[in-house]
Amino acid sequence: MSATQRSVLWIAILASFVAFLDGTVVNVALPAISDELGGGLTTQQWVVDAYLITLGALILVAGSVSDAYGRVLVLRIGLIGFGIASVAIAAAPTAEFLIVARAVQGAAGAFLVPSSLALITSNFTGPAQGRAIGVWTAATTTAMIVGPVIGGVFVDLLSWRLAFLINVVPIAVTLLLLARGSFRDIRKPDASIDWLGAILCTLGLGAMVFALIEQPNLGWSSPAIWAPMIVGALMFAGFIVRQRLVRSPILPLDLFRVRNFWTGNIATLFIYGALSLNGFVVVVYLQQGAGLPATLAGLASLPMTVLLILFSSRIGALSGRWGPRLFMTVGPITMGIGALLLLTVGGDFSYWWQVLPSMVVMGLGLALTVAPLTSAILGAIDSERSGIASAVNNAVSRVAGLVTIAALATIVGGTLDLDGFHRAAIVTAALMIAGGITSFLGIRNPPRATADENQAAKNSA
Repeated sequence: MSATQRSVLWIAILASFVAFLDGTVVNVALPAISDELGGGLTTQQWVVDAYLITLGALILVAGSVSDAYGRVLVLRIGLIGFGIASVAIAAAPTAEFLIVARAVQGAAGAFLVPSSLALITSNFTGPAQGRAIGVWTAATTTAMIVGPVIGGVFVDLLSWRLAFLINVVPIAVTLLLLARGSFRDIRKPDASIDWLGAILCTLGLGAMVFALIEQPNLGWSSPAIWAPMIVGALMFAGFIVRQRLVRSPILPLDLFRVRNFWTGNIATLFIYGALSLNGFVVVVYLQQGAGLPATLAGLASLPMTVLLILFSSRIGALSGRWGPRLFMTVGPITMGIGALLLLTVGGDFSYWWQVLPSMVVMGLGLALTVAPLTSAILGAIDSERSGIASAVNNAVSRVAGLVTIAALATIVGGTLDLDGFHRAAIVTAALMIAGGITSFLGIRNPPRATADENQAAKNSA
């Protein structure tokens, strides 16, 4: 690996780490945010969903923007925007200001991960590219472990505001590496960017999310609820129609003609919606309902992450041998069973007997699910379109979380008390099981290669 390639890899890791870290820090900080700025559950929902709205919508257009203007420029703009938004969040005087800053942060974050991966693929080739992506994946996964811990420590010992400034140091280091490096970048002057499609998608999702979050406060009969819901649905429908007509769509609908792709994305919708709901509810309830400090609440789901890291590689290899269908069926159903174990949580709280068993079972199910799900979706699409296929699947997972968090007040019955926590566990389990059933009914294993074909492949290698 040359010095330039090492710099590229560090830049890609740090830039992506920033986005992943923020996603794990925010849930731990939610109770402290609502305590200081007010707004209760509604504020907590908006703090999460404002970020997901812009991130989920704009991540689709990120590839086109990178093609047109170059990975380095787009990455630099994304880093600066993310850093400014993080400082604004830390200084937010009101909940409304914080929510707007989170939306800006999501827009900036939409350009970080795709541009980071594109920078790797344009500076590494062959086996070196595979190794670089492997290192990138391993390094960025650590954000899932350290994020809740660091965020909890900051919230408990310092301030939730400082937790959002964790990003500033890696952003500054990454910008310095970008300024000092000379990297191979690719620009396509004829690249077409569907800005109108991105606007329709963002505003459509935003209006519908507004209706879902505010509905428990105002009721469906209020024009302030049904009007945004209708307008948002029409705008999102307009976005879908435009993707059928525009020359360079940000959401290529022809991908959904492939069975494993559309089935896998429906399963993603159920599974990642459930994961987002569970991640939000567990960490907030453990603080507000069970009385745990933020650090311990952030550590509560650590067994899930550890089991995912330990077993996902092995499961991925088995999925490649036996096909993804079995794993995508058993994994989500196992997670659903784990979610139902949270019904044992009662007024006499014990993490070790009431929460830990659920986290272990869900972690095993998650390890069974993630790699096979990814391989089923991307393996169904030609390799030259794997980038856009990955972006679509990423957007689907973000939108899934967006919807479940928006509907949280309805799910828990208005208040995240013990009864609301149990309702959320049941909905989480139902979504997980629906993801498993969808996979069983829709996913098809690719044809297994014969022994002669395998030997021929080995000989050619």
